[in-house]
Amino acid sequence: MPAHKDYYEILGVRKDATDQEIKLAYRDLARRLHPDTVQDEQARLRAESHFKQINEAYAVLSDADKRAHYDRFGTVESPFAGFGGFAGTGVGDIFDFFFGGGARHAQGPVRGSDLRYDLEVELRDVLDGCSREISFSHLARCEVCKGSGSADGSDPVPCPDCQGTGELRHTRSTLLGQFVTTAPCARCGGRGRVVRDPCKACRGSGRSEQRKKMQIEVPAGADNGTRLRYSGMGEAGERGGPSGDLYVYVSVAPNEVFQRQGADLHCETAISFTQAALGATLQLEGLDGEVTVKVPPGTQTGTTFRIGGRGVPKLRGRGRGDLVVDVRVVVPSKLTRKQRDILAEFARAGGEEIEEPDAGDRIRKAFGD
Repeated sequence: MPAHKDYYEILGVRKDATDQEIKLAYRDLARRLHPDTVQDEQARLRAESHFKQINEAYAVLSDADKRAHYDRFGTVESPFAGFGGFAGTGVGDIFDFFFGGGARHAQGPVRGSDLRYDLEVELRDVLDGCSREISFSHLARCEVCKGSGSADGSDPVPCPDCQGTGELRHTRSTLLGQFVTTAPCARCGGRGRVVRDPCKACRGSGRSEQRKKMQIEVPAGADNGTRLRYSGMGEAGERGGPSGDLYVYVSVAPNEVFQRQGADLHCETAISFTQAALGATLQLEGLDGEVTVKVPPGTQTGTTFRIGGRGVPKLRGRGRGDLVVDVRVVVPSKLTRKQRDILAEFARAGGEEIEEPDAGDRIRKAFGD
């Protein structure tokens, strides 16, 4: 294929378009620009050339490997080489796949779409689990026509344009033989059946947008990314199809005191250097009540204490995690004269040399005491 062809421009999509966007753009262009829709011979030839480019562009951009190669080098080997133009087997297969088989599969019931809801809870909420009411909009069965789409309740009838098949076939003779294409029927949208008197509330779709409230049960131990599935609570299906599902994704808000690591909770507490040296018993406020921590003499900064069973419940196991307390020893920035003398005597008893303050410092401190 010539390197100057811009397949993205031919299909009218951005270079970062998704596979679905490329597919929809191709289908729209193929419907509107098919050569069979043109009567004038010269215009038909131009349409055939344009139609060939559309199919070439789609054949490249719909294939992950070919698209990657095209994005990198600006060209790929022609996927139509050896097929004698757009009327060959390769293009026919592509066109029939999207406009033939797709229409036939669209006649029956269609399952409704799944929905996602993001729910944030507090860390305390996951200790015992909690219940939350949520509210969201979704496509539900129309209450006016009970989902039939008909104002008078009558059943749909076969589409007069496609005779109930859901697709229209176009046959054209060429020098290479007959070229047959199929496309979804525009009148019934590929369903094969139409409603004589559409419901005004839902415009014949059988579904209308409604707001729904429901209670969500968040299990104990839920963590970021926990997914809760509610079967049949998504959007209503089309033509009597089943409803989709609702997926609730849980996130736990950050806590100012505790950091969660799996089922364990981590927190930090400060102790004085005398508590660190002599030992102490601390009363700390845990996530679910008071916690006693015994600090032994000689405790250093960075020492951790683990209290079993005071973390959060294990979502897929038994019991709870631990509470891990990290100790930080705080050294006072200012000392009274008495405190300094006591510490100096302590240092000398340990064999340390103490730098004595000069006379000016002693006078200033004397007046400051």
